[in-house]
Amino acid sequence: MSARTSRRQRRGTFLDFGVQMRPRITGGDAISTTEPRLNDRIKAQRCRLIGEEGEQLGIFMMSDALRMADDAALDLVEIAPNADPPVCKVMDYGKYKYELEQKAKKARKNQTRVEIKEIKFRPKIDIHDYETKKKHVVRFLEAGAKVKVTIMFRGREMVHAERGLAILEKLESEISEIAFVESKPKLEGRNMFMLVAPSKKDVVKPKPAKADDAEEDAPESSDAEE
Repeated sequence: MSARTSRRQRRGTFLDFGVQMRPRITGGDAISTTEPRLNDRIKAQRCRLIGEEGEQLGIFMMSDALRMADDAALDLVEIAPNADPPVCKVMDYGKYKYELEQKAKKARKNQTRVEIKEIKFRPKIDIHDYETKKKHVVRFLEAGAKVKVTIMFRGREMVHAERGLAILEKLESEISEIAFVESKPKLEGRNMFMLVAPSKKDVVKPKPAKADDAEEDAPESSDAEE
């Protein structure tokens, strides 16, 4: 065998996963699945049978249970495979699965989605900018959103991190009637942040901005910087 052929075989075995490397799949248990076994795929010799209406019918040979399900034009579903004997139920599995999907879809539709906004402050922020940003925080909270309040430090400002902490503590005290701190102030890299969430009260829908407030509301972007 030439060196070239030997290299090609090694390449096929370890990189291309030739036929000799493929796993052999024998039987239905080689691939795991969340679907229960149905009808003639059930391997047990007998089962504890539950009727279509949930009634306990007792222990049956599998052949008899399959015949009962077939006579009713329904499926035999293995619902507790680890029991001894396994528990099987007579049902319309297609209808049952469809109803489960509809319930899950309805649950997702009714699930409350919490939005997280972010407002950024600088440690040397002036009073006017602070009040403007605080107004945005309040507006987001009243609309039901959580707010991540971030203090951004630059250069040597990190030496006086307590100034950023003072801003967060001041904001916390001023919004305490409508919100609570879900995550205490934390310093990560050059940023210090805390997460505030609205208190459990009726959510107030945001009102349209008035014309004379347009100039003040211009920087309303959720991550507006000073």
